[in-house]
Amino acid sequence: MMGDVTRRSSAAQGARADNRSAARLVGVRALALAAHRLDRCRSIDEVAHVATSTGVEVLDAGNVAFCRIDQDTCRTVVVEPPPVDPRAVWMARASYRADDRPALRALIRDRASWVAHARTVHDEPTVPDDPDAGDPVEVDMLRELDLASALAAPLLVNGSVWGQLYAVRGRPGLPFRVDDIARAEVLAALVAGAVARVDLEAQVRHLVADDPLTGLANRRIADAEAEAALESGHETCIVMCDVDGLKRVNDELGHDTGDDLLRSVADVLGRAAAALPGSTAARIGGDEFCLVTVGRRRAEVADVMASMIAAFPLPHGAAISYGIASTAVTGSVSARHLFRQADTAQYKAKRARARALRSMVPAAADPAVTAERVLVAGTAAIVAAQSGVVPRLCAFAAAATETLGGSAWAVLTRRSPAEPPSAVARGGSPAEIGVESSTAVVMHDLWQVEIGMSATAATGEVVATSLDALAAVAILGAR
Repeated sequence: MMGDVTRRSSAAQGARADNRSAARLVGVRALALAAHRLDRCRSIDEVAHVATSTGVEVLDAGNVAFCRIDQDTCRTVVVEPPPVDPRAVWMARASYRADDRPALRALIRDRASWVAHARTVHDEPTVPDDPDAGDPVEVDMLRELDLASALAAPLLVNGSVWGQLYAVRGRPGLPFRVDDIARAEVLAALVAGAVARVDLEAQVRHLVADDPLTGLANRRIADAEAEAALESGHETCIVMCDVDGLKRVNDELGHDTGDDLLRSVADVLGRAAAALPGSTAARIGGDEFCLVTVGRRRAEVADVMASMIAAFPLPHGAAISYGIASTAVTGSVSARHLFRQADTAQYKAKRARARALRSMVPAAADPAVTAERVLVAGTAAIVAAQSGVVPRLCAFAAAATETLGGSAWAVLTRRSPAEPPSAVARGGSPAEIGVESSTAVVMHDLWQVEIGMSATAATGEVVATSLDALAAVAILGAR
């Protein structure tokens, strides 16, 4: 009898050994396959899905989660397979602070894996405060979800803990052991390498393809998208945009404010691109932007541009002039020709807008109404200007000139009342040939402000008084 028992025991041990060898072989093959699949990933989401699906197989786990750790906070990106239990779903969507999870804190601090067990090999509850069971917080969570065991391995990217792979086994199930930790750490190393590569590729794409100030595509991408759109055979539109008032904003309020203005323009173009799926918004350079659309009718593009510009006006009195060129009008042309046509249309729109601004004050306008408009615009400009006499006077001069339909303005000063004034700042643009205009001169102490006016603008003592008052506010308020 004893001999029979010994032989059966030996045979059982051999079978278990063969099973373990087979499991190890399956694990090695799965890891090799994971390495090939990870090498083809081009986004973090793709890496996450490969990592979790492979982890389920390699670790013989019920669920595997790919987690991101940032500023000592862990959040789940992907879980495979997706949990069904409402409690598990809620926990997968939650974020965890290292201050509340000692095991997570140790993983970040020591860059080491950990295991926790709520059940023994015989599927019996682990003894409370058993050091071999792992961190009590993790054990309590396993008990709450009626799970057997959990394991976490850090994802080390560029020497720092970027995230973790987290795996659990349900009941009945064996606790994770040393071999499981080893396999998890090998998989985590492969995944971390893929994360580092994908992140680097994304940074390179951003440097090559994106405008650093606005986040839109750059000229190279715009050209490529236009070529691809033309090759598709669908109607292609190019919208060329220019920022009216950027120079004035830079001169009066500073280049930081000018950069904010450019980002506001990018926001408008980005919204237009989102409303026209398949479109690309780009910054060509300076204050020039463009939108490339494919498969969209010119009328639809024009409607979207008009609605977005109306819904999201630019700050500081700036505006967007734009022109549209479409293959439905030009026929089969090169991308360069289409860009040139759109640029010409934009230039015409810009000139038309300038003429409209100069004639917005009719000849028969009530001087009192004009004075009120000057006071409102001038006060707003002075309040928004940077501190200092010159910026405040420039803001006032530009706002008054625009309100009165003028073209150019200037701020001058003199050292003493007997000396002639010298220009400190100028703005606006010269009047078009043949267009009648005039200049209002406002003097206060040693300062002189020249304000351009349309020949049709209402004048009179009330308008002059409003200009004098604004000049005084700009100068005295800066002291």
